[in-house]
Amino acid sequence: MKKTPRFMEILRHCSLFASIDEADVAAILDCLGAYQKGYAKNNFIFIADTPLSSAIPVGILLSGRVHLIQDDFWGNRSIIAQVEPGGLLGEAFACGELSRLPVSAIAAEASDILLVDYKRILTLCSSVCVFHSRLISNMIRILAEHNIRLIQKIEHITRRTTREKLRSYLSSQAQQAGTSHFDIPFNRQELADYLGVDRSAMSNELCKMQHEGLLRFDHNHFFLEPFSKPG
Repeated sequence: MKKTPRFMEILRHCSLFASIDEADVAAILDCLGAYQKGYAKNNFIFIADTPLSSAIPVGILLSGRVHLIQDDFWGNRSIIAQVEPGGLLGEAFACGELSRLPVSAIAAEASDILLVDYKRILTLCSSVCVFHSRLISNMIRILAEHNIRLIQKIEHITRRTTREKLRSYLSSQAQQAGTSHFDIPFNRQELADYLGVDRSAMSNELCKMQHEGLLRFDHNHFFLEPFSKPG
């Protein structure tokens, strides 16, 4: 398959290929039978409740954004996670030995995905076996990091009020960015779906928090204000 410079730049920063030379990444992709596929905005990459086959591909996002989502019986949507370029999708389901997919993946914008055979990742190959131990180690670390992010999300959505959920989420984003001003990866509807709250109520709460001097925002850019101490 053709590997453009931009394509390889994304893979060089992909956690799956951490500590592996670029030339070796190219050899591994050939071994894994990797192929590229494009998805238009709002197209499903996989759909919840789909029976899982014996050969489940793992996706590496090359461009765009992908949301892992759950829709309830009445069509209410919850965003479980967002995948950005260099991130993986489907790896947890591939190794979980599930009979059906528990969530859906949808392209939040036009996206290109590199698909690889998960079983080939876990099976040592004589041609690149020197790299496979690192590949497996990287996959284990990725799964652990995903579990940590899910725990962090649980911390946000289990707060009692919309304001507490916003404060929890925005605080974690500031800590992750290492600064009080930062961009979040969601628009308003996506943020509401991620936190499991009503969009209008959330927008009203953000306006109240800004009026009270707790934060400032412009679209998806936020600036958190320190709490003022009583005089």
